[in-house]
Amino acid sequence: MIKERLQETISRQINRELYSGYLYLSMAQYFNSINLKGFSNWMKVQVGEEKSHAMKFYNYVYKRGGIVILGKIEAPPTKWKSPLDAFMHTLEHEQKVTKLIHDLVRLAKSEDDKEAVDFLDWYVKEQQEEEESAAKVIAKIKKAKDLALLDKEMARRVFKPPKYDARGIIL
Repeated sequence: MIKERLQETISRQINRELYSGYLYLSMAQYFNSINLKGFSNWMKVQVGEEKSHAMKFYNYVYKRGGIVILGKIEAPPTKWKSPLDAFMHTLEHEQKVTKLIHDLVRLAKSEDDKEAVDFLDWYVKEQQEEEESAAKVIAKIKKAKDLALLDKEMARRVFKPPKYDARGIIL
């Protein structure tokens, strides 16, 4: 059985993961509005990833006998100064999420919940990848002489849906 404090904190993290999806969907719309369809695609892939992160948390709480309490999701910004500004915001956001994941790990350790610590290890690694991915795009934008070429590259990104076990739990 999951302890109440950890259950509540994971419920808040689910909200943050869903907010991340909202943020990236808003960014996808921003990129569409400035005719960067490939950048928009990149963000839509992020939306899918964030939703799967939220569901992985949700299923974990359920599997541990807990109840997820969903809260209101705040509205994200809708405009950025430039593609670089949007990706700088993405990196800053992912760094905040990384801190939240590390806070969850500390809580799980303080609750002496090894199963939760093991579960959260996937998120620690995932956040490393998320930050690296955003940083790579920032570097490419800074080097790009023509965003149209980079836009074509961004259009090739594909969402790989997670795999589920027989009970519908994300692996």
